[in-house]
Amino acid sequence: MKMSRNFPLNALRVFEAAARHASFTRAGDELGMTQTAVSYQIKLLEETLGETLFLRQPRQVMLSEAGERLAPKVAEGLTKLAEAVADLRGVAEQKLHIHSTPTFATQWLSRTLGDFQLKHPTIAVRLSTSQELIDFTREEADVSIRWGKGDWPGLTCHRVMRMDFAPMLSPALAETIGGIREPADLLKLPIISPLDIWWRTWFSAAGIDDPGLERFPPNELGVQTIDAQVAMAGQGVAILNPGHFRAEVAAGQLYQPFELTCNDGRDYWLAYPENRRNILKIRAFRDWILATMPAAV
Repeated sequence: MKMSRNFPLNALRVFEAAARHASFTRAGDELGMTQTAVSYQIKLLEETLGETLFLRQPRQVMLSEAGERLAPKVAEGLTKLAEAVADLRGVAEQKLHIHSTPTFATQWLSRTLGDFQLKHPTIAVRLSTSQELIDFTREEADVSIRWGKGDWPGLTCHRVMRMDFAPMLSPALAETIGGIREPADLLKLPIISPLDIWWRTWFSAAGIDDPGLERFPPNELGVQTIDAQVAMAGQGVAILNPGHFRAEVAAGQLYQPFELTCNDGRDYWLAYPENRRNILKIRAFRDWILATMPAAV
């Protein structure tokens, strides 16, 4: 259907921001408009369409049924317009913002991002890390490496690494008890982060249903990279994802005494909003990481 030249296109942009924030005030802050100006644009759009798009309530606004139907289509349309403009401009001076868990960033991205830069020299990279699952509607990130089952609504997800886990320790620490021959031998040594549920899962799979982990200090170090550093220093046994620490194993700093690994159904995923899947910098990073990630992981 051909759109009238008098159709208030700017009102669509205002509507998309208001729907995303569920707030006229926050939409105005994003767009540099007053709340009154936002309200006017929404009213103009409602009059043009002959539909109520928001239900006004004290101190909040909510999308109406018509607004719920319109919002995703407007968001997708605006995204496609932005993509069209970006395609015309090319990828020059683009910046890709990657959000990642700290361990994946340290153990994989930091060692391989140089290759991405060589292949895509016009795309600058910004890397930020945290354990939190970010909200793409509120954060500036373009893509995220997150840990889970890959079932996040509204996101396109690609599994990039299995999150298997197994005990790992320094060879020198193992020698202090004459080597590790059976799973029970691990319990003769300090256990790092014994409250981690992975420990009970692994010991149960190894045939030890009650490993007595409560006798160890209930330390919680937070991220695998710290657990691994403690293990490499010979101060205990860590439960780690072997895929992250191949270089350390090759260097003789860590070793995995048993082939048995477990997985709780959660892996590492590359995730990004479905409506941004065709943006060139996102496509470039997606294609690169899927091609670069070792097939075995």
